Amino acid sequence: MLSEDTGVERGDGRFPRGLVLRLFAYIVAGHVFAFFLYLLFTLGGE
Repeated sequence: MLSEDTGVERGDGRFPRGLVLRLFAYIVAGHVFAFFLYLLFTLGGE
């Protein structure tokens, strides 16, 4: 099931794959949410 090195730095200077995917997802979701707020205030101000 889960390997013992889950979430542990591999030692080759790279981040764990799950962390990179989660960080990418948070960045994308944050930008989508920011765009939604921008659109909301832009259309609401007209």
